[in-house]
Amino acid sequence: QVQLVESGGGLVQAGGSLRLSCAASGRALSNYAMGWFRSAPGKEREFVVAISWNSANTYSADSVKGRFAIYRDNAKNTVYLQMNSLNSQYTAFYYCAADKNVLGYGRIASEYEYWGQGTQVTVSA
Repeated sequence: QVQLVESGGGLVQAGGSLRLSCAASGRALSNYAMGWFRSAPGKEREFVVAISWNSANTYSADSVKGRFAIYRDNAKNTVYLQMNSLNSQYTAFYYCAADKNVLGYGRIASEYEYWGQGTQVTVSA
């Protein structure tokens, strides 16, 4: 079983950037496809971006294409979410998740077996 801990959230001005990190422990991150999801007040949790175990494939929600990028460093057991050109619509709690299907990198939350506790991202106008 893998444990996930997100970090890097905070308050940022519109137009700014943040990089979130998700550190894994318990098992090697290379055993999992990884994804990022977000949850905003009054909205359901939604898919953001995902990556296969070896970084060969990524998949992004249309709302973040060209702004967000996911990448991973399996040697460091960490996956990252680089967020650029932020605006208030990206204010949310961001979660990383692990899928035992290493080729998963899908958008369906129920396909991910392990979740971190999340980190808050707030974008001010």
